[in-house]
Amino acid sequence: MKWAYGHYGNQLVYACSFGIEGIVLIDLIYKVKKDAVIVFLDTGFHFKETYETIDAVKERYPGLQIIMKTPELTVEEQAKEYGDELWKTAPNSCCEMRKVIPLRETLSGYPAWLSGLRREQSPGRSKTNFLNKDEKFKSIKVCPLIHWTWKDIWRYVTKHDLPYNPLHDQGYPSIGCAPCTSPAFTMDDLRSGRWNGSAKTECGLHE
Repeated sequence: MKWAYGHYGNQLVYACSFGIEGIVLIDLIYKVKKDAVIVFLDTGFHFKETYETIDAVKERYPGLQIIMKTPELTVEEQAKEYGDELWKTAPNSCCEMRKVIPLRETLSGYPAWLSGLRREQSPGRSKTNFLNKDEKFKSIKVCPLIHWTWKDIWRYVTKHDLPYNPLHDQGYPSIGCAPCTSPAFTMDDLRSGRWNGSAKTECGLHE
């Protein structure tokens, strides 16, 4: 973390979903840069517990610059134009409009961004490196937690008494938009509760 901010300084942004890995990364960031920029992709479909977690983080880390990045279309505008359940009928399109495009807009002003990806999270993330050339967003993706295990994450949270999303205590190891997130049916794949019933495993931010 010291290297990342020492190298990129104010040109480094953290795109955070405020899941358990995100909370750990925020705590580590705050030790190095108390006014770091944190971006949350506010799709309009998140659990109320997620917003409550963000409020708790703001209280715990008052110096952070937390930006709530919203899509061009509101939830109501999207429903009017594409139907009430685009997340079900065309999930890739929904993710593109509500996550990928907003993040691309955000990262256009930053050469590098932080991510809480861990190799253990899923087979598709098993080869993630500390530094990754991100072709999709034309930037460098820095992943400090790649070697952390699920136990490491929780050990750190407990040791430092960090606030976290209570849905983690209800069988949700990975938390995204409410319509597309269910409790995981196996801890062998921590993202198995995302887009349950479909072959989709990523929202398009990490490929």
